[in-house]
Amino acid sequence: MSRVRDLPPLEIGYRGTRLAGVDEVGRGPLVGSVVAAAVILDPARPIAGLSDSKQLSARRREALDAEIRRRALAFAVAEASAAEIDELNIYHATHLAMRRAIDALSVAPEYLLVDGNRLPGHHVPGQAVVKGDARHPAIAAASILAKVARDADMVALDARYPDYGFARHKGYPTREHLAALERLGALPEHRRSFGPVRRQLALF
Repeated sequence: MSRVRDLPPLEIGYRGTRLAGVDEVGRGPLVGSVVAAAVILDPARPIAGLSDSKQLSARRREALDAEIRRRALAFAVAEASAAEIDELNIYHATHLAMRRAIDALSVAPEYLLVDGNRLPGHHVPGQAVVKGDARHPAIAAASILAKVARDADMVALDARYPDYGFARHKGYPTREHLAALERLGALPEHRRSFGPVRRQLALF
C-alpha cells in the first residue's frame, strides 16, 4: 500500500486554481543553504507520478523537475544561506526561504498548502499539512524542485571541495562528512551554529 493511501484524505477549503504548494529541503545538513520551492500546478495539465521527493530516485526527480517547470502555472525556488541560518536559526531561516519562494512566483497565489505543522508567516492564507508532500501534488511538486535544486548545489560544492564528499552525502552529518570535517576543518559554507561544526571550530 502506498504512503499516500495510508494517510487520511486532505480537506482543503480553497476551491480555486491559484493554490501554491510549498516545501523545503535541507534543514538537517551541516553545510549550505536551506532551499524552498513554491508551485502552482495547472489543473488542466496534471502531472503523473508526483510524490514525496525522498521516495523518488534521483533520475525520476530530475525528470519530474523538468516536467513541473514545463507544465506548472508558476513555480519558484529560493533559499536562505548558511549565514542566515546561523543568524536566525534553522526554523526561521526555513520560513524565510519559503516566503521568498512564494513572493517570487510569477502568478500571485490565493491559497498556500505548506508542508509541516506551521505556516511561514506569509500574508497569503493557507494551511500547514503534516506529511503534505505525500498528500497533495502541489506540495510534492515543490518538494521535488527544492530537492533537485539543493542536490545540484551540493554537486557544485563537491566540485570545489572534492575531499568532503558533498555529492554523495549532500551535506548531511554522515560518518564520511564528520570525518572530513574533523580532518580538513570547516568551510565558509558550513553552518557554524550546528553542533558538529561549532565543536570543530572550538578546537582552533
